[in-house]
Amino acid sequence: MFECRSPISQQEFEQYYHLRWKILRKPSQQEKGSERDELETQAVHRAIFNTEGNIIAVARLHFSGMLQGQIRYMAVADDFQGKGLGKQLVMALEQFAISLGIKKLSLKAREQAINFYEKLSYQNIGFSHLLFNNIKHFNMEKKLQTHYLHNNSLSIALQDIWTNTIPMSKAMGVTISYYDQQKLVITCDEVFNKNLHNTMFAGSIYTLATLTGWGWVHLLIQQHNLKGNIVLADAKIRYHNPVAGVAFAKTGEVLTSGCVGDLLSHDKIKLSVEVQVFSGENVAATFNGLYFVLSK
Repeated sequence: MFECRSPISQQEFEQYYHLRWKILRKPSQQEKGSERDELETQAVHRAIFNTEGNIIAVARLHFSGMLQGQIRYMAVADDFQGKGLGKQLVMALEQFAISLGIKKLSLKAREQAINFYEKLSYQNIGFSHLLFNNIKHFNMEKKLQTHYLHNNSLSIALQDIWTNTIPMSKAMGVTISYYDQQKLVITCDEVFNKNLHNTMFAGSIYTLATLTGWGWVHLLIQQHNLKGNIVLADAKIRYHNPVAGVAFAKTGEVLTSGCVGDLLSHDKIKLSVEVQVFSGENVAATFNGLYFVLSK
């Protein structure tokens, strides 16, 4: 059985990039290193491993804008082509994108690969460019079926609260991208929240995480048909790595402690909520907030 996952160790990433270069760059006499770009640290990487633990197929997803992504660097080792590995990679990246609420994926397909992507429901938009002055590429797009808003009215109401009552939320472009009662994912405008180092401003990371935690508590209350005023009583944040590109803040049931139902018999309850802020698929910051809910 083949295994599809992200490379983990330095050795696995070396294999991953080597296969990229061997299939996509070496035939055009390009040097090693040409198979990488400046988006590697903020991207989602997938590789397929054979039973010996060797990488035999690779692909990458990066976020090209809010709720938009692009697949690049699809490559399958010569001895394993025609075995459905390319389809497996695309489906894995699509599922990851859907879990974040991504609505559209794009890619630039080589001419001989157009039929492959069309079978996966990608639409040929037209000619894109010549790679190395001789390899034709075509723009292709696919709208994802994202049935991720379990209760759309709740998420719409929360989005309206943020937009209409919290000016910073509107300025940052804070947007609900995924909500299914078990998990909440929030994103924001990449360009507005950049600092002088071209990464996300620490204050924006903190604000995004705070709003995500507050929003999750608000949604929990609404799910239980309860009413209460939410106050952030205490918070800590740890910054692990810079956030390059589009950020996604995630929280949910497994990251929450405390019982919302206690609000039926208490004037005040407290909920501890952990929020993880991601750059690509790496946790760049961890926020722990203590929220009080005061019964109305």
